[in-house]
Amino acid sequence: MHGIYNILTLDKGSKNMKIKNLIFDVDGTLWDSSSSVAASWNRVLQRYDETKHIHLTQQDEYRFMGHTMTEIAEMMLPGLPDARRTEIMDACMADENAYLMSHPGEFYDGLSDTWKVLHRSGKNLYIVSNCQDGYIQAMLTGGHFTYEEAADGGIVPRDIQDFECFGRTGKKKGDNIKILMDRNGLIAEETVYIGDTEMDETAAREAGVRFIHATYGFGTAKAPDAVIHDIRELPNCIKNQIL
Repeated sequence: MHGIYNILTLDKGSKNMKIKNLIFDVDGTLWDSSSSVAASWNRVLQRYDETKHIHLTQQDEYRFMGHTMTEIAEMMLPGLPDARRTEIMDACMADENAYLMSHPGEFYDGLSDTWKVLHRSGKNLYIVSNCQDGYIQAMLTGGHFTYEEAADGGIVPRDIQDFECFGRTGKKKGDNIKILMDRNGLIAEETVYIGDTEMDETAAREAGVRFIHATYGFGTAKAPDAVIHDIRELPNCIKNQIL
């Protein structure tokens, strides 16, 4: 129910630290792109003789969510040689990034206003995902973020200080959270990761930060530090130090 969150007690040292840095997962936390991704991948799979028989559904995409691209390729194309599997998966990723620019996922209700509240309250906002490079950039063109022109002529989200992903580093999510934190000088006690799955929770623990479980997403969690049932609950959760 909107407006209700669970509270768990942390050790005294960490719970007295003010949360300044919010790192977000993408799928199941900020948006649901499963329908668009399935449509994109299906049209790519039709190009290859070995995969013409495959037709992915939205439920298939839910099963893949949260995994790295390498893991998804193994799940989706288990019988193919590694090189061929990589070739097809790379084609799916490239098409997906382009497709999402004109067929974005569905952002969760209240995201735009929530993002503005967090940004205006001085919170530092970041993203870490297990996605391919280009996916976060495609998501950030979906209309909920403000932009400014970068030196290279591209655009960068003004509200997002930084982001990292598996596609750029080849590393698991916990490592990427640490990479982003080190790069931006973030203190663990002042940082929280928001995600929707147990894999996200594990990554947060590996990075040494607190974890907020977004129950409206795709998965469950074992022992999150806080739970939100709607993205609009996040500002009050952070403001009131309900962690």
